[in-house]
Order: sequence, then structure tokens, then C-alpha cells
Amino acid sequence: MFRSPFDVTLVLPGGGYRVHAPHEAEPIVEWLGAQGWHAKIVDYPLNTAHPAPLRAVSRAVARERAGGARRVGVIGFSAGGHLAGLSALAPGLEPDERPDFAVLGYPVVSMVDGPHTGSRAVLLGDDADSSNDTAARSLSLETLVRPDSPPMFVWHTAEDDVVPVRHSYLLGEALAAARVPHELHVFPGDVHGVALAAGTDASAWTGLCADWLTRLPVTPP
Repeated sequence: MFRSPFDVTLVLPGGGYRVHAPHEAEPIVEWLGAQGWHAKIVDYPLNTAHPAPLRAVSRAVARERAGGARRVGVIGFSAGGHLAGLSALAPGLEPDERPDFAVLGYPVVSMVDGPHTGSRAVLLGDDADSSNDTAARSLSLETLVRPDSPPMFVWHTAEDDVVPVRHSYLLGEALAAARVPHELHVFPGDVHGVALAAGTDASAWTGLCADWLTRLPVTPP
């Protein structure tokens, strides 16, 4: 039985903005269901420049609110983690388009500091590089954190060689500086793209996140 039929978490699988990784989709919905959270996968557009993916998520958040959801969260992995963070942090969104919390697994964070070049190329163009400071910084999560940003749970592995752990450290530093409620967990190992991470040290993220979800505040209607 769901803890509340009016709490919804939107699932954003990774895949470098080029594919939707299936193991970061339905298995996450099932895990969230076991924690008492209703969850839905967002099939955001692929191989499409910014802001199309962000608009898809923002509209999905707004639809859930219009449908009576009390709280709407997002959970994403790798590039999907970047999109989840962007939906929580990007300026210019309406209040009903922004999630109440975000869970980011091994997320792409920065487009200027050791960026994930594949994700950056999709969002900003094949010839994009960090010298395009304005565009790159506008999609770098660590530059978008504000004191009123929603709570975040972030996890990574220490030796990830696909999206370096520095990405999560940059975000954690920005969240701490702005005093945004958050948790940041870094686990041993070099795994990336492992979703629930069964059989690895990183599998501990699920229990930590489940506990964090139970402690999220409920804003009275």
C-alpha cells in the first residue's frame, strides 16, 4: 500500500541523452513501489538539444501536480541524473514545474569541469566545448544551486571512470554552500550505470535513500 496516493516520483533513466537505459527504468519503479512511493518513467526526448528534455520533465511534474499529487520528486541516473538535477535547479521554471526533491545516482553534473562530453554534445551541439562558457555553465548543476533549491540525495562510486566522482563533489559543495538539505554518499569501486547496484558496495545506496525519503518534509496544502 502506498504511503500516500498523492506522492509521485518520476524516474529518468540514463544513457548519455542518446538512449534510455532499461535497467535504470522499470527496476527503479519497482524498488520505489516497495518503499511505498508511486513512480512513473518519463520518456524524455533523446538526441535532442536543450531545452527539449528539460521541458518534457517540467511538464511531467506539472501534470502530476494538476492531477492532485501532494509531492512530486525526480530520480535519475548518469545523464538522467543530470536531467533530474536540472529540473530541480534550472532558473525560469514555474513553481508547479519544479520537483519537491531529487535523487541523483552517479550524475553528470558539470559541463565545464571535466564534463561528460557525450551528454554535452547532445545538449549543446557536436562542436560544443567548455570554452562556450555561457551555454556550458547554464547546464552545469553546480552553478545553479540556490538557497531555495529542493532537497537532494546524491550517490556515486569513488573510481567511476565514465562520470568521475568529482561531479558529485562539485554538486555537494554547492549544496553545502547554499545550505540546501542534502545527503552525498560515495562508495568504493569503479562501477557506473549499475542502477540498484546489486552485489556491489554501492548497493547500500538503496537503504540510505529509502531512509532519506521517509524523512522528507510534507508541506501542508
